[in-house]
Amino acid sequence: MNEIAATRRGVHDRLAELPPGERAAFRPGRTLSLRVEFVRQLRRRRTQLAALLLIVLPVIVAIALKVNNPGGGRGGGGAGASGSALITLGSAGAANFAFYTEFASAAFLLVVIVALFCGDTVASEASWSSLRYLLAIPVPRSRLLRQKLTVALSLSLGANLLVPVWSFLIGGVFFGWAPAQSPLGGSFGTGVGLQRLLIVVAYASLQSLLVAALAFLLSVLTDAPLGAVGGAVLLVVVSNILDAITALGSYRNVLPTHFQYSWLDALGPSVNWDGMIRGTGVALTYSAVFLALAWWRFERKDIVS
Repeated sequence: MNEIAATRRGVHDRLAELPPGERAAFRPGRTLSLRVEFVRQLRRRRTQLAALLLIVLPVIVAIALKVNNPGGGRGGGGAGASGSALITLGSAGAANFAFYTEFASAAFLLVVIVALFCGDTVASEASWSSLRYLLAIPVPRSRLLRQKLTVALSLSLGANLLVPVWSFLIGGVFFGWAPAQSPLGGSFGTGVGLQRLLIVVAYASLQSLLVAALAFLLSVLTDAPLGAVGGAVLLVVVSNILDAITALGSYRNVLPTHFQYSWLDALGPSVNWDGMIRGTGVALTYSAVFLALAWWRFERKDIVS
C-alpha cells in the first residue's frame, strides 16, 4: 500500500478495505468537514469583497435613483418591454426597488459572483498545490467534491438572497413601503409583493445553478481559477448574444440563458408559470450534465500538481 500514490484513483477504497488493525485513524466521514470548509471560504478576501459589493451596490443604486429618476430608461437584453417598465418603476417603493435591483444585477454581477464561488473552489486548491495534499490526508475524492460544492452553492445562494432582501430594506428607507406596481399594469399589496419577490428569488437561484455547475466543472478541469470563472461567464455572454439573434427561432429555447428573465412573468396581475417551468427544466438538465461530468472527470484523473 505504501507504493500506491494517495492521489491516484481508487486508493481510498483500498484503504477502507484494510483490516481494522491497519486502518489507523482513517475515517472518510471525518475528513474535510463542512464547518472547516465554510470557515476557510468565509475568511477568503474574495468572499468578503463580494459580500461588500453586494451590500454597497443597492445603496449606490438607490442614491442614483433618488437624485435622478430614470423615467423611460431602457430595458436590459432579453427582458423586453417588461424590463423597461420595471426600470421606470424602480423608485416606486421597496418591492419595486428590489425587483429593479434584481433585474440589474442578474444579467452579469450575480453571474460573476456565482462563477467566482464555484469556479474558484477546486481550481484554487490545485493552483496552491494543496489539492494533492488534501487527497493524501486522505480525503475521498467524491467527498472532497461534495463538500466543496455544498459550500460554494451555499455562498451562491446567500448572494442571490442578499441582493433582493437587502434591496427591499434599502428601497423602503429611500422610497417608502408603497404597494408594488406591476410593470404589466396594476398593483398588489405588501403581502402579495413579498410572495412575488420570493418567487423571483427562487427562480433566479435556480437559474444561477446552471452557472454554478459549469464553473464547478471547469474548476476540476484546470488549475487556473480565473480560467474556470471566466469560462463560465463567457458561456453566459455567448448565450445571451445568440439569444438576441431572432433568426435562430425556436433553437433559442435550448440556450442556457433563454429563460433567464422568465421571473418577470411573476410580476403581472397573475403569475404565468409556463416560462419559469421551462426555464427550470433547462437549468436542471444542464446542471445535472455539468456536475456528472465534473464527478466523472475528477474520479479518473491523477492529481499530480
